[in-house]
Amino acid sequence: MKPFTTQEKIKHLLGFPVIVAALGYFVDIYDLLLFGIVRVPSLKSLGVDVDIAGTHIMNFQMVGLLIGGILWGILGDKKGRLSVLFGSILVYSLANIACGFLPQMHFADIETTYAVLRFIAGLGLAGELGAGITLVSESLPKELRAIGTSLVAGFGLLGAVVAQLTVELAGDWTYAYFIGGGLGLILLLLRVGVFESGMYKNLEKDHTIAKGNFFSLFTNKTQLIKYLKCIAIGLPTWFCIGILAVMANQFAPSFGISNLNPGKAIMWAYVGISAGDFASGFLSHWLHSRKKAILYMMLFTILGILLLLFGGTKTESQYYFYCAWLGLGTGYWAMFVTVAAEQFGTNIRSTATTTVPNMVRGLLPVMLLGFDFFKVDYGVIVSASIVGIIVFFLGIYSTVTIAETHGRDLDFTE
Repeated sequence: MKPFTTQEKIKHLLGFPVIVAALGYFVDIYDLLLFGIVRVPSLKSLGVDVDIAGTHIMNFQMVGLLIGGILWGILGDKKGRLSVLFGSILVYSLANIACGFLPQMHFADIETTYAVLRFIAGLGLAGELGAGITLVSESLPKELRAIGTSLVAGFGLLGAVVAQLTVELAGDWTYAYFIGGGLGLILLLLRVGVFESGMYKNLEKDHTIAKGNFFSLFTNKTQLIKYLKCIAIGLPTWFCIGILAVMANQFAPSFGISNLNPGKAIMWAYVGISAGDFASGFLSHWLHSRKKAILYMMLFTILGILLLLFGGTKTESQYYFYCAWLGLGTGYWAMFVTVAAEQFGTNIRSTATTTVPNMVRGLLPVMLLGFDFFKVDYGVIVSASIVGIIVFFLGIYSTVTIAETHGRDLDFTE
């Protein structure tokens, strides 16, 4: 096949599907991480316990992501990729706007109300990345797929940085929720011009092929192993974000640091992740391998964790520096979701691609349970190390043993 000219590459990579998916993921990440950023100020102003209630509400959001991933994934295969892109953004935008009105909600227990709203937000947020990556993967030529999906995630992940800056500049956590919800509704209007994936349109005409059968991922041994490996590859990303960044304030006493701001830790981690996601697509393209790119980035992340936990971190700035390091290393998020899209046929691709990242997010409560269990006897540093060893062992094993998908033609069914 004749190589693409530079002009043709730019035309594909800056096409409407890539731009809209990138903007969608930007808003998705903004809203997804907003609770982690405003957790302390919002719960203090509502008169609720920051640590206990904070974990409770975060778990509700993550369970919402888990359930939403399944619902939106199935819908994406049964009704099309666009149905998810429209429906998911409407749900999470309205839920975030409602969170901004929490100080005025005196009619019910405020902690329960907050948890329910974050659960609904989680349901909506679950659909964004999987549908966007699926649509972009099926729309771009296979030679440009890695770069295209890395552009989506690299730009999208900057939403975390903007979320932190918005909270700081707005001066009131409620405004940040209003802005996030408003951005989502504006993006909804932009999506009117997006076209459905050609691969899905061709599949839609064939009524003999089962579409969106979530349970087939568990009843077929080959598909189940692929599915579990895809999930395991993503686990290190949320270990670094959900424990080392979101729970940064819990590490402060062990390092002799007077104060660590979880919002800033999250922001710097996502500065790194954004850069890492841009880099991962080009690295995969250069190496002609998804697996090598992910493995090298995992090893780089492990080095950063060892330096953070055992390298004599003594200042707030050092901690944030290592958060950025870990973000750069776990910036294979788009690549790992792309691998999930490339492992499965068109009739189950949306289900797999949408549920896999949300299974990873949904397993954060399990990681937090382990972290909380071990820290009682061993402290936060050893506890984080134990959970990290388990998570990275599973991630590296799965990366090494899963099938290589670089350059794979995606026009096939299961």
